[in-house]
Parts: sequence; C-alpha cells; structure tokens
Amino acid sequence: MEQVFLASCLAGLRCTSCGEAYPADEIHTTCPACGKVLFAEYDLARAGQTLTREALRSRPWTLWRYHELMPVRDPANRLTLGEGGTPLLRAHRLGQVLGLSRLWLKDESQNPTGSFKARGLAAAISRAKELGARAVAIPSAGNAAAAMSAYAARAGLPAYVFMPEDTPAAMPAECRAYGAHVFLVRGLINDCGRVVRAGTERFGWMDVSTLKEPYRAEGKKTMGMELAEQLGWRLPDAIVYPTGGGTGIVGMWKAFDELEQIGLIGPHRPRMIVVQAEGCAPIVRAFRAGVRHADPWPEARTIAPGIRVPVAIGDYLILDAVRASRGTAVTVSDEEMVEGVRLLARQEGLFVSPEAGATVAAARRLRESGDLGQGDEVVLFLTGSGLKHLELVAGTYPVRDPDDPAVSERLAAVIGATG
Repeated sequence: MEQVFLASCLAGLRCTSCGEAYPADEIHTTCPACGKVLFAEYDLARAGQTLTREALRSRPWTLWRYHELMPVRDPANRLTLGEGGTPLLRAHRLGQVLGLSRLWLKDESQNPTGSFKARGLAAAISRAKELGARAVAIPSAGNAAAAMSAYAARAGLPAYVFMPEDTPAAMPAECRAYGAHVFLVRGLINDCGRVVRAGTERFGWMDVSTLKEPYRAEGKKTMGMELAEQLGWRLPDAIVYPTGGGTGIVGMWKAFDELEQIGLIGPHRPRMIVVQAEGCAPIVRAFRAGVRHADPWPEARTIAPGIRVPVAIGDYLILDAVRASRGTAVTVSDEEMVEGVRLLARQEGLFVSPEAGATVAAARRLRESGDLGQGDEVVLFLTGSGLKHLELVAGTYPVRDPDDPAVSERLAAVIGATG
C-alpha cells in the first residue's frame, strides 16, 4: 500500500500540436515530429484512487504532495528545497485601493531562490536526474537560472547558465554561488537560447528551457492545484498573471483539467488574464489580432526581466487558455509596474519583483475599464521577490550625528506630517 501511495501515475508524453505519443522514460525536449511542446500524460483513473481530499490532509505542503500527477517515478529522485505551499493572502487594504473587495495574493516569492521558478525547476531537474542527464543548461532572464542552479547543486549535476548581459547583478551572482557556470550574452533570452541549443548538440547538456522540455510545466501546474485546495476546492473568478514564456498559465490550465477529471474540482474555470510590458508584448498583440501564434517582438525593452521574452514556443497554448477561459491580455508600463511594487509594499507589507508589480497595475486598469467587477474574486500571482531588484526602490537617505538637535527636529516634522 505504501508503494501505491508513493507512485507517480505518469503514463507517457504527447505533443500538444500534432498529437504524436512518446514514451516518458527517454529524454525528450520538443516533439520530434513537429517541434512543438510535449505534455506529460497520466493515468488519471489510477491517480484519482489515492489523490483525494482526505489523503492530502496528511501530506506535507511541498509540491510533491501531488506526486500522483507529478512526473518523477522514484521518490529518491524527488529533489526538494521546500518549494510549494506558498501563502494565499487576503488583500483588504490593496483591494480598497483598487476597488476589489475579494482580492487575493498568491505569494510565490516565498519559494526557495525567491520566485515561482523553483517549482518548475524542482520538477525538471528531478526528472533530468532520474533520466540520467549528465549536465543541464538554461537560457534565462534570471530567476529560472537561479532556481536551476540551486536544484542542480542539490542533484550534483553540472549546470550551465546563459543570461542577457544586463540581467540584474544579484541573479548571476546567486547562480555562481550555487556552483553554476555562468555566461552573459549580448542580446535577449532568445539569443541565450541559441547558445544553449548549440551547446546541447555539442556537449550533450539537457536543455531545460521554458516548454522545450516536458517537466517544468508539471512543477508550475502545482500553483493551480494549491490555489484550488487553498480555496476549498473551488477556483476564483479571475487569475492575473505576468507572462513571459507562459509556463505558469499553461501549467495551471493543464492542472485544472486534471483536477476535474479526478473529481477534485468542477467545471468552473477562472478567467486567465495575461499581463505583459508595453515594451515587450507579443502575446497581447496576438490576442488582439485574433491569431493563435505570436510573431517575435522586435527590440524588446522593459525593467522586468522575467517578462522580457520576445518569442514564446508555447504561444498557442497560452492563447488557447486565455480564449477558452474568456480571459484577456493587457499591457502595462514600466512606471506602472514600479508603482505596483510600491503599493504592495506599503499596503500589504510585501516587497515583490516588477513582474509581480505588473499584476497590480493590470488589476487597476481592468477594474477601471469594468473588465473586473468590484465583487469579482481575483487572485494576483506575485511571482518573485523584490530583493533582487533593489535598484527600483533605491534612494538617498539623510545621515545625522546622533547628538545633532536637527535630528529630533526632523523627526518631529516627520511625525507631525504623518500623524
């Protein structure tokens, strides 16, 4: 019975475009037939026998609590740094500012390495280890590289990281601390991807790029599983999500389907709302044009590295989820992102990344336009910590001698101004 409890119900891989099926216990990246995204498939009938509400009550709050619908077969290969189980927080004060009375914050900054990327890379590196990978490589805007480097260290695998040269300094430094081989590339994340692909062919690395292997999405989908469980096995009216490569939206949409098929939730789905930067918005442009694939965005610019992704291999999966859910896709400016960061910090005590700040800006815009109603239950996904982006809130501070009478005078003026 214990062996059944521990088992993954992974059945195989299937292409999301051409439908070709492949065995799971071989290293695959994209579909060999058409080059599109592969999804992990599970024996859902078997999973539903043990993945029940009652069973979950006694399981630890990491993403591996959903192991029946996770891809790692041998429990010994499940790497963990305590990822998952992030809080879902009511946002009364921020909700009053935005005009949303049922606002929630899913704080993914509390994951290891400070972002939601820990979920996807925990699953991907665990599976790479299980499949016998000798080394792993990633093109990254920052947080994914940090997560991959941490889990590769945990697994004892060599890690190769390629980042744009203007990546915030904290991120390559973090990767280096984990022992990864770090390279900065003149260009954007897609340029880094070209370097990784060439190295994969020459050196035999396993490429764990966004949606170019089947397992990062499996880790990311646990955000949707947790959300349903934390809300008492129901889903909200809307999810607002900052979108670059889009694995989070794609993974959660997959999770909702799997949860319904095993009887844990019903057919209701939240509106999936994509948020992108004004300076890099290929998914928003494709959504507005009514097309299923997004053309590359030229000269992508934004202060938010996680959503500075000019082209996404899973574009059609993101757009399918948004349209099927009757959701939408919006852009916000860099200035609005920074204001969102400040609002979250001052109203709710959460210091988050600019990508997370973008969700606040988007919610404000959608409330003002009437796309979100005052009573809608809305969840903002706060995907990363602000501690890697101190430059966005840095300032100058007065320095005083402690015996200088001007200090107390200044304090009296501040106290008088703030009450």
